Amino acid sequence: MLVTLEGLDGSGKTTVRKALADDYPEAVFTREPTESWYGEAVYRSIGEESANALAELFLYTADHADHLSRVIRPALAAGKLVISDRYSDSRYAYQGATLAEELDEPINYIQSVHEPFTHKPDLTFYLDIDPETAAERSGKTNKFEQSTYLQAVKANYEQLIEADPERFVRIDATRSPEAVYEQIRNQLTTTLEQ
Repeated sequence: MLVTLEGLDGSGKTTVRKALADDYPEAVFTREPTESWYGEAVYRSIGEESANALAELFLYTADHADHLSRVIRPALAAGKLVISDRYSDSRYAYQGATLAEELDEPINYIQSVHEPFTHKPDLTFYLDIDPETAAERSGKTNKFEQSTYLQAVKANYEQLIEADPERFVRIDATRSPEAVYEQIRNQLTTTLEQ
């Protein structure tokens, strides 16, 4: 089973991933962007204000393809639970916002690029937080952590949730980290027992 953690920067995904690692030591924990050389290229583009948005999309896509071949598919083939801190929905939401001025229906375009090769998550926890709080929590350290941009990202996440409501579980990330984690752990336990 592939479980993904999604949400705006500062919503608590990494905190949840670390807590899940304690409760599910047999699971494979991973994240996107990865720590591969593809991921390093992504991180370089994040720090570059003038990075071309379409080129940046394909850096993320290359990192995702490599992640699937090296980590996700082998772990799933071995029957492992895989939990990823960010995955393809982040690309649809974030790069969808970045490309909004360049492409008509950018989310559809990005999904069409991924569709032939990606592996759809079985369950996605969406840590829901308002863009202003997200920007404050994340420290506004790069171009993707600004509240105006995050408003467009949040709208894109809402579109993704509306299109696939059975897969997404909305989590109120304004609550305490303990309350957020308890809800996610209970839902994951219930899902794994089915």
